[in-house]
Amino acid sequence: MGFFVGGQLMLAAVVVPVLRGGDNSEGIRRVARRFGVGSGVAILVLIVTGSLMASQFHRWGNEDLHIKLGLVVLVGLLIGWHTRKPELHALEGLVFLSSLAIVWLGIAIAH
Repeated sequence: MGFFVGGQLMLAAVVVPVLRGGDNSEGIRRVARRFGVGSGVAILVLIVTGSLMASQFHRWGNEDLHIKLGLVVLVGLLIGWHTRKPELHALEGLVFLSSLAIVWLGIAIAH
């Protein structure tokens, strides 16, 4: 999750401001695609390890886990929407806020 949330911060705080303007829109798209591939791998690892942990610790009935999984689905849908409509910058904020909520719920479930 650190790759995904940290990468979002890096894109928003560093990459986009540096590359924004001029003819750099292709550069931003290339960076975003690379980040998307890395995020996809990281999310697959999280799904596998999270499923194993939920089974091991008998958490499948946990309400917080259900909310977290719902947020994961929401983030996936928002990312899909943002991929089709990159000009809707509010989607980036919604993905980031939802990702922070996922992290917070993960910490709450672990304790």
